Amino acid sequence: MSTDRLHRERVIAAARSLYDRGLTHGRTGNLSLRYGDQILVTPTGACLGTMRPGDLSVVDADGNHLAGPPPSKEAFFHATMLRERPSANAVVHTHSTYSAAVSCLDGLDPDDAIPPLTAYFAMRVGRLPLLPYHPPGDPGAAEPIARAASGHPALLLANHGPVVAGSNLDTALDALEELEHTAEIFLLLRGLATRPLTDRQRDALHSPPARRDTP
Repeated sequence: MSTDRLHRERVIAAARSLYDRGLTHGRTGNLSLRYGDQILVTPTGACLGTMRPGDLSVVDADGNHLAGPPPSKEAFFHATMLRERPSANAVVHTHSTYSAAVSCLDGLDPDDAIPPLTAYFAMRVGRLPLLPYHPPGDPGAAEPIARAASGHPALLLANHGPVVAGSNLDTALDALEELEHTAEIFLLLRGLATRPLTDRQRDALHSPPARRDTP
């Protein structure tokens, strides 16, 4: 199997996984995988559950269409995230139910939209900036995404949904699913007193374990 075909198969497998698990619906959501100097991205108007490898679009690092069908109108999200995060090679964007619901709430902290309710959220997602609303496909969203992406692998677009980058598709999918799960917990706990992780507890999750000297 050629390298190109292998990457296409990986994108299709990830897309179907998102669709089969209910993390996207209808013809919503998009994802991408960077290899070399080009980016495979799902096409506009596509159902992630029924796509085939030949259906994928190819764009360059600036989101310009190179080959295949017209890319998602949100391909610039992907190009921007990947440009600002050189260690990332995959981006996933969905309108998943609980994350999208949280994105519609008033009064969220724009620098940390969902508190660190669990250790896995703190490890896989970190601080989650809430970006201002832009209509779907509006290129004006590129600037706030670029500003936030360099310091954060996951972003929440107001009245829209999450955008998550990862070193590979599996990492991005894991973080997206953790975000969606924690968004559900967050909504279940609305109105109740919660005990999020402290900054010290959160920071400790990213520190190497303390060394134990043998006697």
